[in-house]
Amino acid sequence: MSGEFAKRVSATGAEAGAGREGGPPALLVIGEVVTDVIARHTAPPVRGTDTAARIRILPGGAGANVACWAARRGTADVRLLARVGAADAGWHEERLRAAGVRPVLVVDEAAPTSTVIALVDAAAERTFLADGGAAARSGPADWSPSLLAGAGHLHLSGYLFFSGGGHALARLAARAARARGVPVSADPASAGFIDALGTDRLMAEYEAVDVLLPNADEARLLTGRSDPADAAAALGRRVPLVVVTLGADGALVAESGAPPVHVTAPTVRPVDSTGAGDAFTGTFLAARLAGGDAVAAAAEGCRAGAEAVVLTGGRPVPPAGGRRAPDAGHSPAQDGASTFTESGLPFGST
Repeated sequence: MSGEFAKRVSATGAEAGAGREGGPPALLVIGEVVTDVIARHTAPPVRGTDTAARIRILPGGAGANVACWAARRGTADVRLLARVGAADAGWHEERLRAAGVRPVLVVDEAAPTSTVIALVDAAAERTFLADGGAAARSGPADWSPSLLAGAGHLHLSGYLFFSGGGHALARLAARAARARGVPVSADPASAGFIDALGTDRLMAEYEAVDVLLPNADEARLLTGRSDPADAAAALGRRVPLVVVTLGADGALVAESGAPPVHVTAPTVRPVDSTGAGDAFTGTFLAARLAGGDAVAAAAEGCRAGAEAVVLTGGRPVPPAGGRRAPDAGHSPAQDGASTFTESGLPFGST
């Protein structure tokens, strides 16, 4: 790692950057860590007055959630590269490590950790208010090729593509992965952001990945096809493996240009749909790393998504006593690396 990178990475999180060759293949996720403020309300918010809600403050972020669900599925080495604010870096790192993720957190002294307010209605549907914070400042300087040591797959959170620095980071990491023969996946992340940025530009990027994981709305936007199966088929002619998630209706798997295969999801009573797609993605990628075929992996992903929607927040419940990520040995970033304050958030987080 470069000296500049080392000084801005948390000392314990930097261990993940060292990597290990010879063990089971690792999953490297590049994305975001977010502080989620989740407000579950049964009545529609009324402008200009109070609306009763149950509010929790939880760790989240699409990239971080994917990593946690992959670790939950059993991937022994899950690495997450993300940028966080200095004030709560310790809080986020501790929760990632307890989930079995080996975090490389680039500590940003100039911006706070990204925060998302999720308004969750009685039908478990959520509306997000997002402050990009430190995550929006990710860039090529955060990257180190050592992150790919022993990696069997690279996953890029779609939110990276919506900022200039994040886009450059995604391109750099994907190029390094392809040079090593490591497959790359991406999820489009946000229909609203896709619409604002433009589908042609994004599809040019997605055609370079091996696996694309959009939800139905994102697939429709990317293809202009109203039917998800038609959209999956169209994407499958441009990307080797496409999996379109359909929420409670399961998923569609389009592989090597073949007609999409429909995979069903368990029936559950949803509480909060935050992170359901991340649960699918993390579990799907972990199952694939373990040798599962695409349809079987999608079935596992659907089961994880069903589990996620009966929880509040976007991550799985940590194992009893916590599951700490294993050490990766010595990293150059530990030599003189700056540390962070091991404090929790200042407002009574759970």
